[in-house]
Amino acid sequence: MSDAYITRIAKFLPNEPVSNDEMEAYLGYINGKPSKSKALVLRNNGIKSRYYALQKDGTATHTNAEMAALAVTRLFEKNTSEIQDVDLLSCATSSPDQLMPSHGSMVHGYLKDAGSIEVVSPSGVCCAGMHAFKYAYMSVKLGEKQKAVACASERLSPVLRSDQFEDEVQQLLKLEKNPYLAFEKDFLRWMLSDGAGAFLVESEPNTSGISLKIDWIEGCSYANEQEACMYMGADKLEDGSLKSYKDFKSEQVQEHSVFSIKQDVKLLGEKIVKLGFAKLKDILVRKGISMDEVSYFLPHLSSYFFEGKIEDFCNENGMPISKEKWYTNLVTKGNVGSASIYMMLEEVFYSGALKKGEKILLAVPESSRFSYMFCMLTVC
Repeated sequence: MSDAYITRIAKFLPNEPVSNDEMEAYLGYINGKPSKSKALVLRNNGIKSRYYALQKDGTATHTNAEMAALAVTRLFEKNTSEIQDVDLLSCATSSPDQLMPSHGSMVHGYLKDAGSIEVVSPSGVCCAGMHAFKYAYMSVKLGEKQKAVACASERLSPVLRSDQFEDEVQQLLKLEKNPYLAFEKDFLRWMLSDGAGAFLVESEPNTSGISLKIDWIEGCSYANEQEACMYMGADKLEDGSLKSYKDFKSEQVQEHSVFSIKQDVKLLGEKIVKLGFAKLKDILVRKGISMDEVSYFLPHLSSYFFEGKIEDFCNENGMPISKEKWYTNLVTKGNVGSASIYMMLEEVFYSGALKKGEKILLAVPESSRFSYMFCMLTVC
């Protein structure tokens, strides 16, 4: 089998960063009142700025597929004709612009200079970006592809806007109930960000400068054991099952904000760290790897609240990670879902700090139904 390397990384962030104070100017006030939970959530998640692919009046500035295509295009800025040599496009998102065609096909549609190539569209949430990456990695490693692009992108800002919840709030008012949005829906409004990232994966490293050899990528799901924790296009029933938007009447979809993105916060706190990082320990033991060998640890965090939880778990389970090795850009980029790990690695890759032989560990937890992806890279 061939080796596989990340040889280039690019990202695209729409418009200017949005500060905490500006958020409701973009997302709006529900029932004309400031959110009760905003200050609490922001204090815990530690995010100071994020990006939205929309203007303050809600007008879209970019589609999801367009942002992904712009990130891909930036991989080939120095030689624009090189995009014609790409033989695979693997595109992930949790927030496609439409149900059909596939997200990957829509991204390919923006890449007018690319050839007629294989396109795949892994679905999911945060782990989807790693699934897209793994498909590209395996295709190159098998020798079936020579120049593969993996990308991940998110555009969730439109479903975070207040007008998405107005019918639900008006229904609550009619019923003389508290018209404030339920915490499980309001929680993620202050967490999520838009943007895209892309990797170029090749069978040979760069002839000058650094590359990242992909040592392995492993993942697991606990959906057979755990109920859904984050969901969209469905409502959670008392027995923990999900009722699809397809099974609601059209007026109920609006009245219950079924297409909002929701988080079971209690379940998140109980499960997200201990399930995934117990699996990481198993992987490291099986591969005979010590955390001492890792030079950079890049965990995808939805909130800095979990940073200490991960550190405590790793310390208590014999795999301590020195804080000098940690890197995250959550504070400045927000949670960009499946694209977050791409943006983090892009910053490290072009930092000028990497030395050949150093190892980078990527960790991506996904709370939707508790899935995890881990990856080891070696600087070469």
